[in-house]
Amino acid sequence: MTRIYLAGPLFCKAELEFNARLAGRLREAGYDVFLPQEAGISLPPAGTPEREVADADAFAEDVREIDACDILLLIMDGRVPDEGACFELGYAYAKGKRLVGLKTDIRVSEQGGDNLMLSVPLRGRLARSEEELLRILADM
Repeated sequence: MTRIYLAGPLFCKAELEFNARLAGRLREAGYDVFLPQEAGISLPPAGTPEREVADADAFAEDVREIDACDILLLIMDGRVPDEGACFELGYAYAKGKRLVGLKTDIRVSEQGGDNLMLSVPLRGRLARSEEELLRILADM
């Protein structure tokens, strides 16, 4: 079964609900999905020693999961894509993983398009809807 790492923002209710619904749709389509928000890691207040340990644990788990995935899916919605998800894309690219993006947002971060550090690694595999995403995934 193809394993997808779903990389995107997960810091407000709308993002969490979107991610969960999308992960469910991908699972219904037959994919094994790792969604970081489901990992059960809780983050103590910033600036505490406990937070430093939790951050390091979350980072290590995410890297392990990217190493184990077949495809990294980058959610590119928002004024600019989430910086953590951008790192995950770069790491997955360096590891030779297959990459795909989903962008339902009409905003762009650069005049005339998206940042080339995101668009070039995606190699044109940027879906504008969930239906298009499923078609691209099926062809990967």
